[in-house]
Amino acid sequence: MKYGKQIKLVGYTISSNMISFLVAATVTFLLPKHLGIESYGYFQLYLFYTGYTGFLHLGWADGIFLRYGGVYYEDIDKAKFSGQFWLYTCIEIVIGLLIALFSSLWVSPQDKAMVLAFTGISVIFLLPRTLLQYILQCSNRIKNYAFLNMIEKAIYVAIVVVMIFCGEGNYVPIILADLFGKCAALCYGVFQCKEIVINKPEALGEAIREAKKNISVGIKLLFANISSLLIIGFVRWSIESQWNVATFGKVSLTMSVSNMLMVFINAVALVLFPMLRRTNSDKLSGIYNTMRTCLMIPLLGMLLFYYPAKTILSMWLPQYADSLIYMALLFPMCVFESKMNMLIGTYMKTLRKEKWLLLVNVAAVSMSVVVTLITTYYLHNLDLAVGSIVFLLAFRCVFAELLLSSVLDVSVKKDIALELALTAIFIGASWFAGGITGLAIYAVAYLIYLLIKRKDVVFVMNKVLRMLRRT
Repeated sequence: MKYGKQIKLVGYTISSNMISFLVAATVTFLLPKHLGIESYGYFQLYLFYTGYTGFLHLGWADGIFLRYGGVYYEDIDKAKFSGQFWLYTCIEIVIGLLIALFSSLWVSPQDKAMVLAFTGISVIFLLPRTLLQYILQCSNRIKNYAFLNMIEKAIYVAIVVVMIFCGEGNYVPIILADLFGKCAALCYGVFQCKEIVINKPEALGEAIREAKKNISVGIKLLFANISSLLIIGFVRWSIESQWNVATFGKVSLTMSVSNMLMVFINAVALVLFPMLRRTNSDKLSGIYNTMRTCLMIPLLGMLLFYYPAKTILSMWLPQYADSLIYMALLFPMCVFESKMNMLIGTYMKTLRKEKWLLLVNVAAVSMSVVVTLITTYYLHNLDLAVGSIVFLLAFRCVFAELLLSSVLDVSVKKDIALELALTAIFIGASWFAGGITGLAIYAVAYLIYLLIKRKDVVFVMNKVLRMLRRT
């Protein structure tokens, strides 16, 4: 394994995700202050809807990612991939236009109709770009993949910052800036994959047969991803339905703060999948234990930043102070989501256990439906509804890791118990004590955790140092 090359690839993705971090910071810290609560709520509704547009390809792009993950770009059959790109793109354009037409004719009120129409337009730019992203990622062209993301985010954040300084207080121009960034990213992706896009595609019949193969493989991962988003999505939709768009925006702001910590974790996951696909299967268990320690120690340490973050945000966004209390419940999201996305999910894809991912996510979303119906519709309790999000994500993460550990033959039950205990201490200390007292309680608990894990920490540090010397 060429450690120097892998570190360089991680560097590219982290650089790209620095821009994503700036975008997240802009959306989280600047837009709520300038848009107003209701307008910001509609913008969050747009982000919520566009988060589900990736499922309109029916697993097509996922199948290409799974079937060809680890392939070298030079070895790709350009005519075959050209046929896939153009067939895929034409279908997505039709779907996007139908969504826009449906929203303008049958959706009310006008703001929701406009948000849904913009969502349909985003499909036309987003999904073809997604297919090109997957091709770049599965062929390990991480540098080009990183620049594609960087272009979209840089253009978007630059336009938004200018709008903010010009005093723009409406969500529509902000959405248009997002669409412009997506269009620019699609153009860059076409340029980087021009050998595929500007190529004579294979015959339509062959392209359809290839598409069926990709969809049949990717459909399980698609449903796994759909159910994954629905775990939180059903709770968020119920909050918007049972309360109002302003409350939805406030809760979404709190979730955005928690999700900001995942930007750099996801950057590493992008490099990890093609690397693991090229790794001997007998080495996967050892790599898993090392990566697990490298991931969980800093993630659990990051929870300490909740205390200063909440204080600063309360001062910066006083109109959202009543909703920022939910950071105590939602901040641990980053722990379970990061471990699921970077480690467990990546390993399951590498081992081609998409059925397991589907099983885990379906079980979690089923529990989400039951819990949400009780907390939002029966009890009508916003605190319990928000708190259930972390509970559901923790359940999914534990269930998935126990399944994965049975294949890798690694022991994780003790570590899982420690992490759940530490998370419970954080939530209890933050929600009931708060302030300096809450910080002190969690800091002591985290130090005890480090003492328990000291042998693993020393082992991993020595291993990382040896790896760095080889570079």
